[in-house]
Amino acid sequence: MLVLGLSGGCDSVFDRNFKLFEDAHHDTAAVLMEDGKVVAGIEEERLIRIKHTGKIWRFAVLFCLQQANKTLEDIDYIAIYSNEDILNKVLKKYQICNPLLAEIGDARKLYRYLFQSEFGFCLRDEQLVFVDHHISHAATAYYMSGFNDSLILTIDALGDTLSTNVIDARNKRFDNLLSKSESDSIGILYLDVIRFLGYRIFDEYKVMGLAPYGCSETYKEQLRRLYTLLPNGDYTLHRERVIELFSITNPRKKDAPFTQVHTDIAAALQEAIEEIVFHILSHFQQVTGHTRLVISGGVGQSSSMNGKILRSGLFKDVFVPSFAGDSGCAYGAAAYAAHQMQPELPFARASHAYWGTQIHDDEIGETLDAWRPFLHIEKMDNRSEQVSDLMIDGAVIGWVQGRSEFGPRSLGNRSILADPRVATHKETINAMIKMRESYRPFAPSVLEERVLDFFEVPGENAEFPFMSFVLNVKPEWREQLPAITHIDGSARLQTVSRTSNPRYWELIDAFGRKTGIPVLLNTSFNNHAEPIVDSINDAVVCYLTSGLDYLVVGDYLARKKDWQPSDMSGLIVSLPKAALLLREDYYVNHSERGFTYSLAWNYDTARDHDYDPTRRPHALSEPWYKILQAADGKQSVRQLMFILGFSNEQQAQVLEELPGLWSDRLVVLRPGSGNDNF
Repeated sequence: MLVLGLSGGCDSVFDRNFKLFEDAHHDTAAVLMEDGKVVAGIEEERLIRIKHTGKIWRFAVLFCLQQANKTLEDIDYIAIYSNEDILNKVLKKYQICNPLLAEIGDARKLYRYLFQSEFGFCLRDEQLVFVDHHISHAATAYYMSGFNDSLILTIDALGDTLSTNVIDARNKRFDNLLSKSESDSIGILYLDVIRFLGYRIFDEYKVMGLAPYGCSETYKEQLRRLYTLLPNGDYTLHRERVIELFSITNPRKKDAPFTQVHTDIAAALQEAIEEIVFHILSHFQQVTGHTRLVISGGVGQSSSMNGKILRSGLFKDVFVPSFAGDSGCAYGAAAYAAHQMQPELPFARASHAYWGTQIHDDEIGETLDAWRPFLHIEKMDNRSEQVSDLMIDGAVIGWVQGRSEFGPRSLGNRSILADPRVATHKETINAMIKMRESYRPFAPSVLEERVLDFFEVPGENAEFPFMSFVLNVKPEWREQLPAITHIDGSARLQTVSRTSNPRYWELIDAFGRKTGIPVLLNTSFNNHAEPIVDSINDAVVCYLTSGLDYLVVGDYLARKKDWQPSDMSGLIVSLPKAALLLREDYYVNHSERGFTYSLAWNYDTARDHDYDPTRRPHALSEPWYKILQAADGKQSVRQLMFILGFSNEQQAQVLEELPGLWSDRLVVLRPGSGNDNF
């Protein structure tokens, strides 16, 4: 039996027709299962290169079908991560203002319309299955954990009108114990508070990294006014009191420096959330007697909280997938539907999530060769030995192997790797490569067999393949592992299995044999403006626009040539499909008019890039407006400048701005022989 699970929205990458569920439906993904086992799974963002995209799952679905050599006609069930009745009510609200939706009708008709418009496929009514949002979250963690019986906590901002669910799971039976609505959303409360720190949605993990720098006692009482713990594991929130934080500070402006006030608020917020969660779990552990816990939902991505739960001893074992957020609901919806339709299906502890795009060894050389004007390329005789030597010499490596990881965390197949003993790597990678805040920590990857030598691991389980827990680095190793040890002595670790990922295991083992420390610094292979790389071309682009020293793809080692912006002008240029190229006329004063050129996005107005050098680091000038207006994905920057008749001065301006635009992924560049579809 084939089941396709889907999460995400309704609009194609190039349009914004429906504008449905823009806040609720994000992190679009597709997962294909056959008899309860994953055949393929990928987030749409990896393929269309829009971070946290809520666009429709077109390319993710096509990918899954291609991997399985199947068509939509072959799929038995398509599982959607939404409650059908609630979805119908939401659609009615949208239909009041959108005549197109009124013509489409209810949720089933909507999905039939979407499959017809995207794939030319007539969806059969019996194929379509709706799975509640929080049940999808619950199923994700439950079926991946392999626990027959467990307590399940799902906790996020909002899904199907709920924000928190506590479930008693026994032999695939889910009995709901507690449900909380939007008014008591811990996820939304978190968002309300982090706005005072200059952050917004999808920045929650940044605050988790900031919290250890602060003192939670300073503002503990102010944060406690935002919630009340009730009997029987219940709670209520007082989100209207968030404005009281103005008595502490005004909201931090973007790019303003962090002060002790900000770090103290972050620490108090983290402690407040954890106090509520422990209140819930302590009660329901006693009520149910469960010794095992699984956690899912966006708040479940808080690895710091998860580590404290594990260390508390409240449960003998705790499982959290690396994709506890909404992308994981594609897995959860598919798994729940599969086990409902075939109750006899077995399930076991998942050891990995390498379900994405495969890097085939026989395609690497040809793909890299198209970038030879920019790269020195060689094929290595002994990948692990040579790359480990480079890292010991201080190099930072972009590492691409095998199938990409499903979810938001790099687990050793699309990673940036470095020597964890070099303290300066923390600043270098944050500033030159990731282009992000300096305080942000990096994760260690350690051989599964050696984790107990370096980290304080509570309980019997010592396997942490999904990087979901923050645990303490043993005190005697903290000074020797400065690049992966956070300010409080902790680290969000990943254990690496020789069975699940032999290439990554061999690299860490080679590094360990030479240094005595089988641990590597591991962070996601991307910069600040994009999702984790997926294809070889994604990796090359990220490498060329970052401070990485080397790129390793399969057995191939690449390093940068001494190229100039003028060399980049030979690349074919195109406008990103989600971009809006605008020219706006306006009055400068009562008598004069002016105009600006801007590149906006059809999904996130916060990424608008207007031509105002005082406000924008990468302005869109008139020459670039003209180039992008003429770009058809067939001609190079150099050719377009010639066709448009640019002066020497205009050409110089284009070349000066080109590296910044490419680094921020405001333009798409590829070699003439490239085969990208996007």
